[in-house]
Amino acid sequence: MTTFEHTRRACYTGSFTQAIVNNLAPLLFIVFQTGYQVPLEMLGRLVLLNFATQLVTDIVAVRYADRIGYRVPLVLAHALSAVGLVSLAVAPAVVPSPYLGLCLAVVVYAVGGGLLEVLVSPVVDALPSPAEGKAAQMSLLHSFYCWGQVAVVAGSTLLLAGIGQDAWQILPLVWAVVPLVNVVAFMKVPLPATVPDEHRTSLKALLSAPAFVAAIVLMLAAGAAELTMSQWSSLFAEEGLGVSKVWGDLAGPCLFAVLMGIGRIVYGLWGERIPLVPAMIFCGALATACYLVVCLSGDPIISLIGCAVCGLAVSLLWPGTFSLASARFPLGGAAMFGMLAVFGDAGGAVGPWIAGAAADAAGTGETVLRRIAEVLPDDGGSGLRTGLTVATVFPLIIVVVTLLYGAAARRSAVAVHGESGEEAISR
Repeated sequence: MTTFEHTRRACYTGSFTQAIVNNLAPLLFIVFQTGYQVPLEMLGRLVLLNFATQLVTDIVAVRYADRIGYRVPLVLAHALSAVGLVSLAVAPAVVPSPYLGLCLAVVVYAVGGGLLEVLVSPVVDALPSPAEGKAAQMSLLHSFYCWGQVAVVAGSTLLLAGIGQDAWQILPLVWAVVPLVNVVAFMKVPLPATVPDEHRTSLKALLSAPAFVAAIVLMLAAGAAELTMSQWSSLFAEEGLGVSKVWGDLAGPCLFAVLMGIGRIVYGLWGERIPLVPAMIFCGALATACYLVVCLSGDPIISLIGCAVCGLAVSLLWPGTFSLASARFPLGGAAMFGMLAVFGDAGGAVGPWIAGAAADAAGTGETVLRRIAEVLPDDGGSGLRTGLTVATVFPLIIVVVTLLYGAAARRSAVAVHGESGEEAISR
């Protein structure tokens, strides 16, 4: 007999699956660059395509998820993720243009990833648990994204080192097993009911609320701050710092994911004792510092440490924003989570692309970006230090907007409920 505990575990695997589809291709960037002669900007376009497709999927799911229930789209999400991963291995060889084959595979698994982003969070939020523990549960759910990223980076890097880069197609075929198994799980586990239309807070009401607009901006910046460092750290370690692929992947994106997962588990276990808004301000400030360390340090080891610690810094930003919105709008339903996911994915799409475009622009012409590149430490001519310098604006936005959110929450709580500022922020 299946229970809600099995449902929770299936959602954890869903979050793990999302990490696979988001992080496998960037590990192969160096293979695509050398094997198919794909330039940095076009590699950045693959990231943009992934998250842009997820964004469109989120928009469609926002409209229909609460109406058709969770089961069908969750099963479809895992099936498409598996098909897309298989296509990543097969399509470049059978499509006339290898890059077009990569794009087709990315689109298929990105639809699955977008559905997962919209659906697993509201399912876990709706499962029976104390109200004060929901933020911690959300953080714990998103920690499995991190462990998925760790498994993908470490497992893929070691397997690729063993079989050789010419046999890279084995990797997506191996990882496709995970979503296939979860297809069966979501056919059986019990799922909570969606919020009925007559009780759900409408999107119009959400979008007219300043607190939700702030949450949207936070999601944009959180997605960009997390994914920019995560997606580019492997290539930056190899080309910008001169580190071998194995050690670059393990010390860059892998350790990034480990520390991000640890941060989310810590908040998942003890989050009830830690006020969310101050924690997010601290994380945004730490992420800003990490970006600056990566860009400004001439020591490869210190730069890699900055990449890794950035994982801890961004750990709370995405699930924390979900929790802020859920606590403020408890009847938002899957549509609210989907809307936030839209903007999170928008940040995840635009952030890495902006960094890649800035990196390419830093090597051409007499531009401001070229001048910035000239004063930064050497990065092997990749321009990625300049791209990451531009991306430092994303965690800075987190700090500013969360400070404003906390100040508004204090004023509102004192005016309406007579709460102290500390109580308002803790809610």
